[in-house]
Amino acid sequence: MALITVKDLSIGYESKVVLKDISFIVNEGDYLSIVGENGAGKSTLMRTILGLQPPLKGEIAFGEGLRQNEIGYLPQQTSIQKDFPASVWEIVLSGCQARCGMRPFYGKGEKLIADTNISRMGISDLKTRCFSELSGGQQQRVLLARALCATRKLLLMDEPVAGLDPDATSEMYRIIDELNRNGVTIIMISHDLEAATRYSSNILHIGKEFVIGGGVNA
Repeated sequence: MALITVKDLSIGYESKVVLKDISFIVNEGDYLSIVGENGAGKSTLMRTILGLQPPLKGEIAFGEGLRQNEIGYLPQQTSIQKDFPASVWEIVLSGCQARCGMRPFYGKGEKLIADTNISRMGISDLKTRCFSELSGGQQQRVLLARALCATRKLLLMDEPVAGLDPDATSEMYRIIDELNRNGVTIIMISHDLEAATRYSSNILHIGKEFVIGGGVNA
């Protein structure tokens, strides 16, 4: 069943078109890797799917009862984010904000979801630690736990292994693959074509030509 249907989509900023006439479908359970050169429009496409910027033309439709604010999102980290002076618990819990509606506080339900995802990522021992004190791999697991607090169905990630050492990169790919096998649909921007081919059910290549094809595990 289709979670996202993109039809005749053109994206960009103001009058500048970055990509045009894009059409593809992401089905429930897919693991879609988006690959292409820097500046090709990968992050712009992801931000448009998330509703962080409007499309220039075309449409994005959500299925299976999915709402745009129920998508988990792991953006690229900035140096400011890496030095963020908050605890692991505070950062992960903030991923439940959309679940609170008009309530100005987190309830037992949100706290349980945060605890569950902290345990799921294997970072329970880091719960009271300051985020800025953690290694790059630990920080990514914290941010992934935060993203999972927003969703049960769909996770979007922009270069989740950027800047990680080989061991942390391998562990992050293992975690993402396990999430997918447990029912979370994945859309991931990647420069790692080898890993994309290994793990993905589909690969979307953005460049001079727009191509979507099957991966090894299709």
